[in-house]
Amino acid sequence: MALKAVIADHQAMFTEGLQAILHNMKSPPIKIVGVANHPDELTRLTPFYFDILILDIGIFSNLGLDTIQEIKKAKPNVKIVVLTTYSDPSMVRDSFLKGVDGYLLKTGQIIELFECIEDVFQNKTFLGEGVRLSPEKKTVKKNTDPVSAYKVYEDRFLLKQKLSRRESEVLRHIVNAKSTKEIAEELYISNQTVSAHRKSIMRKLGANTTANLIKFALENQLV
Repeated sequence: MALKAVIADHQAMFTEGLQAILHNMKSPPIKIVGVANHPDELTRLTPFYFDILILDIGIFSNLGLDTIQEIKKAKPNVKIVVLTTYSDPSMVRDSFLKGVDGYLLKTGQIIELFECIEDVFQNKTFLGEGVRLSPEKKTVKKNTDPVSAYKVYEDRFLLKQKLSRRESEVLRHIVNAKSTKEIAEELYISNQTVSAHRKSIMRKLGANTTANLIKFALENQLV
């Protein structure tokens, strides 16, 4: 009996190509029962029965990886395979913590996807070629500007995932020049909580002043 699969990727052309590839898989055979190019489309498909979800985490945009955890909670028997361009180790770790069964990169070979599907249905965890759970050791120069110290490949999506939803809300108010008191009143939280969020945001984004934080947030379209 063929495994029922759902593909979720924001690129329609990619999903069409992936369907053609999986159509040729014989062991186990795959039947595509749904395709989602947007989070809302994936939400509509979730109540239906399927065996495997192949997704690019980039489809979630601002929703974050909690969506994966929600799907896994609702459908614990579904195998979730991430097929993406994002290789950041923290993203990989978070994905597995949220319930992902396999993680591989779009730069890999087709045979690797087939191997991944076979492994996850044998209850194995699959890490594709080039996927790491810990970062490579690097030498960091002293006195480097924290805001400019980000790796080149980190894009807006990866940066947004560093922040919780509440921190993203606080950041938006900071960029709009709101004071700690104003932010606290707007979000119905204490001044101390706002200050704690501000410190956490600055630490995560590597900013040492509010001015640097605002500049960095605007340049990277984080709000």
